[in-house]
Amino acid sequence: MGINQSFVGFVILPIVGNAAEHSTAITMAYKSKMDLALGVALGSATQIALFVVPFMVLTGWAIGQPLDLFFGAYETAITFVATVVVGFAVSDGETNWLEGASLLSAYIIIAASFLFYEHPMGGGVEE
Repeated sequence: MGINQSFVGFVILPIVGNAAEHSTAITMAYKSKMDLALGVALGSATQIALFVVPFMVLTGWAIGQPLDLFFGAYETAITFVATVVVGFAVSDGETNWLEGASLLSAYIIIAASFLFYEHPMGGGVEE
């Protein structure tokens, strides 16, 4: 039984790759330093979006291994929905348990959808 490539790329790699930032954000939130926790969490995502992804695209181009940023309609819609949900949660600068529960629920739903999603161009399950 193989794991869907979309699930690995959108769920497993971000969790494993940002484990240190996640633990720091959780520790700071536990100590009631929410501004620092939010800064760590959003700063990590911004760093990946603005530096790592363009760097990997240019590196792939330099070594002859093309890495395009073509996302299908499904991946684009899921990314947009996740951005809107996070935007609503952080817009007022305060949080509560219901916003946290909605963020966790959205993450679980998105993870489950990518677990069962098969890319129409053959990017599905590895055998």
